[in-house]
Amino acid sequence: MKPYTALVTGGARGIGRGVALALAEAGYAVAVQYLSSRQDAEETARLCREKGVQADIFQADLIQVDEAAQLVTWAHADFAPELPLGVLVNVVGNYIHRRWDELEVSEWREMFASNLDSAFYTCRAAVPLMRANDGGAGFGRIVNFGYAGAQHLLARPGVMPYAAAKAGVITLSKAIARSEAGRGISANVVSPGVIETSVSQPTSEIPAGRLGTIEEVTQAVMTFVTASDYLTGQVLEVAGGWNL
Repeated sequence: MKPYTALVTGGARGIGRGVALALAEAGYAVAVQYLSSRQDAEETARLCREKGVQADIFQADLIQVDEAAQLVTWAHADFAPELPLGVLVNVVGNYIHRRWDELEVSEWREMFASNLDSAFYTCRAAVPLMRANDGGAGFGRIVNFGYAGAQHLLARPGVMPYAAAKAGVITLSKAIARSEAGRGISANVVSPGVIETSVSQPTSEIPAGRLGTIEEVTQAVMTFVTASDYLTGQVLEVAGGWNL
């Protein structure tokens, strides 16, 4: 496969860093997006370079459409024409745990902006570039992050705007998968459950009896990245049976 650049939003630390390192291990040049964690992003890039690939960091506020589009353009052009953008992994997205009827309007809007709007903006900018890859035949792997149970529309009063935004991410991803089928571009969703980095950790609710690991989430991402474009429009939960 021709080398490509992989853009990881929210790639400075945690799951995002794990994804960035896995992509570097697979031979991709890595573009690491961050908002405020510059030092962490620089460390992620350094660890990627240790694996023998090019890596760079980019600051962008992805709830701003112009900054999101500029980020994609930077990632596409930063490593010269021979390393165009081929992979987009949208890890970024804020989280809040509060009863729906206690939410401020600003918090409601921020959940959708950081989780759904940001994914729409980056995908919207990336797909035309991916269509031009491989001499116009097209190549692209888009992996967006959902939330375990979001596709089942389960009642989650404590995280309702987050779950609703993630349900929107699933719908967005399936729409991209359908429209880009046959163009060498796939779009899929990884939906983590309760992971070792999760803000809330209700271990007792998880049938597997433990928290998920960053490595397990990363493996799911790489399943979609390394598969052919025929695997598209799918949701893969990494949740130990939670929310089934």
